Amino acid sequence: MASQEPLSLLEFQARFKDEQACRDHLFNIRWPHGYSCPKCGCRSAYYIRTRDLYECKDCSYQVSLTAGTVMHKTRTSLLAWFWAIYLIAHDKRGCSSLSLSKEIGVSYQTAWTMSHKIRSAMADRDADYKLAGLVKIDDAYFGGPSEGSDKSGRGTEKVPVIVAVSVDDNDNPVYAKMEVVETIDERTAKSFALKHVATGSKITTDGLKIYTVVAKAGYEHERVIVSENKEEALETLKWVHIVISNAKAFIAGTFHGLDRDHLQRYLDEFCYRFNRRRWKQQLFNRLLRACAVARPVTYSELIG
Repeated sequence: MASQEPLSLLEFQARFKDEQACRDHLFNIRWPHGYSCPKCGCRSAYYIRTRDLYECKDCSYQVSLTAGTVMHKTRTSLLAWFWAIYLIAHDKRGCSSLSLSKEIGVSYQTAWTMSHKIRSAMADRDADYKLAGLVKIDDAYFGGPSEGSDKSGRGTEKVPVIVAVSVDDNDNPVYAKMEVVETIDERTAKSFALKHVATGSKITTDGLKIYTVVAKAGYEHERVIVSENKEEALETLKWVHIVISNAKAFIAGTFHGLDRDHLQRYLDEFCYRFNRRRWKQQLFNRLLRACAVARPVTYSELIG
């Protein structure tokens, strides 16, 4: 496995100065112990330069360097991909498609497709683990409240999202998960917990009755009733509220609001970066590896 060494901007520029340097690095990530045929496991191949393919010496199976990655069948240079991954990984404010298109010299549509494929890889990577231990859960609505909605935001016509943050014994945040749901009810609360939280964990929520369902799904449940002690409730769920607030600022500040169709990917990006905030200098290599192992996503899937 390629190392997760820290990489500053200057080091990135020096190391990945041309297409060949990018190809060599991606090759080492895909095949850290040398080429291995995806079909038969043979360790030897011919490189067909005219078609940019590797052909297995045993079974003649042909594979490209980007096959099976988010860069599958790309017409964009690997150098542009590397820069896109670096910029998206390191800009905690978010890198808009318009900004990315200008930075790496591609069309807006190409930049949009690349950025959403990278976000898809982020989601795939974080789907591999569940929150565990002490987990705080709350819900939020992304978008302005509709006329007549209450101050909490519940009852708005905007997009409902369930948010969870695991904390350590000192109540410091560890990891976060956010999921767009159809509505905030017992079914979605239970589904979210089973999907994102390890069984046996302690889940803390506010007093909303829909969350009591988690106690029947294999979790210890603690309810904090806001009306009984508002300060205690705010303190207990403070990291969930901070994550919600920061995610809203992230989306509003860079992307100026999003429709429901693409909101989940931006939340996935926010959580991916939040969950790796202690490894800032390693973000490029971590995200590049995620892009190298994530399933390919087509443009039609992205807009569908």
